[in-house]
Amino acid sequence: MKKAQAAEAANASVSIDRKIAELGDWRGETLAAMRRLIHEAVPDVVEELKWMGTPVWSHAGILCTGETYKAKVKLTFAKGALLADPAGLFNSSLDGNVRRAIDIGEGESVDPTAFKALIRDAARHNAAGTAAKARRGSR
Repeated sequence: MKKAQAAEAANASVSIDRKIAELGDWRGETLAAMRRLIHEAVPDVVEELKWMGTPVWSHAGILCTGETYKAKVKLTFAKGALLADPAGLFNSSLDGNVRRAIDIGEGESVDPTAFKALIRDAARHNAAGTAAKARRGSR
């Protein structure tokens, strides 16, 4: 990672820390817990802010976003329709061709093992897509 990219990622991480603290309720706790699981699943994940300050976790492309609403925390997987979800974590945006989301309400929890498997699968899909683009570009 270049110095400018590293500084941008550090700033994004600080901003995400601030957002979690400002929420000051179950939404902040939930977002922080899911963030920890993302980092456990893919330790070299990159944190970014996009779309009016939305937390985004990337690894060779976007893995998922973390949005907070009054009644839920929404984790939207950019390529969720491509991922196996044997635990049935996806419960929102199920009609789309590409994205899938997990909505977490107050008092609800997500199976950490299944969630980390989804994150790892998303990272594998992104890496495979990046490798395929590189192969096509070298022809």
